[in-house]
Amino acid sequence: MSEYFFMEEFKIISPTSLLLPYIKHYWLLKSVVDSTTLTRTVPTGMMSLIFHRENRLLSICDNEFHPRTFLSGQERTFVDLQYNGRVNMISVVFHPVGVRAFFNLPMNKAAGLRLTAGDLEDKELLALENSLTSTEDDRRCIFLIEQFLLKRFTLFAEHNLKRIETTIQLINSGQTDITCLADSACLSTKQFSRVFSEHIGANPKEFLRTIRFQRALHILENNRHIPLTALAYECGYFDQSHMIKEFKTFSGYTPSEYIANCQPFSDYFS
Repeated sequence: MSEYFFMEEFKIISPTSLLLPYIKHYWLLKSVVDSTTLTRTVPTGMMSLIFHRENRLLSICDNEFHPRTFLSGQERTFVDLQYNGRVNMISVVFHPVGVRAFFNLPMNKAAGLRLTAGDLEDKELLALENSLTSTEDDRRCIFLIEQFLLKRFTLFAEHNLKRIETTIQLINSGQTDITCLADSACLSTKQFSRVFSEHIGANPKEFLRTIRFQRALHILENNRHIPLTALAYECGYFDQSHMIKEFKTFSGYTPSEYIANCQPFSDYFS
């Protein structure tokens, strides 16, 4: 009889105070498994910078291994991943507006993509990738990442960053009317959509859909037995069937299936 071996360590580290407005946290995952393991990720509304220090994850949908290091754009649907052997990952999770402080590109160009240092023509990121691969100590790795970020950090003089930060705060508090959000940014609806997409990596409608899904996960995280009709109403879905359709898009499951197969957890609100 064969014996299945599995070991996993997961931890979250907060950024230094200078980076806290732009970075939510770092997470580190170490796993040793002697059999193929599957996992599913869902859209979170946030972009990440991911470093694979040992075995890389395989994306099932496109049958490609993740790059060694990449900037992960906004996702629009779930992604199934496969891994085995030794996995050692570090992820920098940015607040929705955070990436623009360190990477000078329109974020909507990164949507659904995994951009490598080569894609970005970023020699500093490539040097960081090489340093992390040869550094075993986790705290030292976080130090190197923060030195990289602080070195290229730019205080945006442009007023659009503050405008989008304000609208994100409104969205987090429950505002979903795009006209009201555009008004709060002192922009026309058309201008607002363009500026928002360049900063967040998704247009306002797409982002609102993702955050509504994340809000539903957050409610389920704290109350798994809430009636689905009440959950749909509280999250702003038109009705229960609308919520079920959105859950299928973002997670591949209906809400009931999600609760049965997954531990509800909102990366965005938790």
